[in-house]
Amino acid sequence: MNFPHIQSTDPAVFASIQNEIRRQQDDLELIASENYTSRAVMEAMGSALTNKYAEGLPKRRYYGGCEHVDVVENIARKRARQLFMVEGCDIGVNVQPHAGAQANSAVYLAALEAGDTILGLDLSHGGHLTHGSPVNSSGKLYSASHYQLSPTTGRIDMDMVRQQALKTRPKLIVCGASAYPRIIDFAAFRSVADEVGALLLADIAHIAGLVVTGHHPSPFPHCHYVTTTTHKTLRGPRGGLIMAQRALMKGVNGAVFPGTQGGPLMHVIAAKAVAFGEALQPSFTDYSAAVIENASAMAERLMERGMSLVSGGTDNHLMLIDLSERDISGKEGEAALGRAGITTNKNTVPGEKRSPFVTSGIRVGTPAMTTRGMGVSESKQVADYIVDVLENPADESLLARIKGEIHALCGRHPVYPEAAQR
Repeated sequence: MNFPHIQSTDPAVFASIQNEIRRQQDDLELIASENYTSRAVMEAMGSALTNKYAEGLPKRRYYGGCEHVDVVENIARKRARQLFMVEGCDIGVNVQPHAGAQANSAVYLAALEAGDTILGLDLSHGGHLTHGSPVNSSGKLYSASHYQLSPTTGRIDMDMVRQQALKTRPKLIVCGASAYPRIIDFAAFRSVADEVGALLLADIAHIAGLVVTGHHPSPFPHCHYVTTTTHKTLRGPRGGLIMAQRALMKGVNGAVFPGTQGGPLMHVIAAKAVAFGEALQPSFTDYSAAVIENASAMAERLMERGMSLVSGGTDNHLMLIDLSERDISGKEGEAALGRAGITTNKNTVPGEKRSPFVTSGIRVGTPAMTTRGMGVSESKQVADYIVDVLENPADESLLARIKGEIHALCGRHPVYPEAAQR
């Protein structure tokens, strides 16, 4: 890739960009929350729209000169509705949140008062910081309670959710996760929410791309609010998105601006519009199916090789390797895999006994490798590499050999062909 202006004016930053491009090309990206955007998305991100302030909504801005960015934002909103719309369900869309965390914060501001109770999945069981973790604003501003996965199945047990909801009587229930490999039953969550008089928020940041292609059930019409990021399985720019039942959108819009944010990032919104347009194409449905197929194949091979997976497999794009009965920690496993050219992230597992900075798990996902065109055979081979590394993390000659094979594999599946021709 060419960046002639940065190269000539700021060689230090240019060098870092080039090194990151090289890392993305040569190493295998298996972090479940990462993906590769198209060149079209990146071009929108780097456009002149970054220069424009546009506080407010289209046709209702606090600045002049917004006639063109209004068009872009309306395109993004229209395409998002097309992607997520369920027949008979009238939803509104706000494409301005800077990230998924900001999207969740805005929904809380719209739906709750300080001190109200929320109920979400425990962080160590696959939840997210913004679902009521005590170190996050969601756990500081609101009274947070949590449900956990079943100790026998490693899955969400709706009876356990119901018991916790009846005990704590939350005003808002959050369903969704950052490390949960199974289908989420939104209808069952709505039943519990109705029983305790709670609103229901689905955070589908990880599974949005699977939802819009029909490979995971939709949160609509069951949920009052739905948030997501626009990267991960949706394969767009880093950003957030809020959808809600139409009657709730006025509160959502006000919670985004001026409630939690100032001016929207119009260049990012343009990139969201481009990504949503890509996700509306039939090829994206094929991609989504391949993500799940690859994850299933990888999970099966990992288990064949003796690895323990939380819940015993996967229904979606990710799996969580449980190392709690092994001598190696998640932190050590992540580092060893990194030396072998495989990028993952350490992660807590249910019943975690190690520090959250060390952990007993490794989260693995297939969205990025699938974007590169890798399939089932590559997924199985990568699973073998993972097991070999985790069983021999101190064998540097083995790690070096695998790293060479990973680089060769990635060379056959370049992220951006022009980067591979450096």
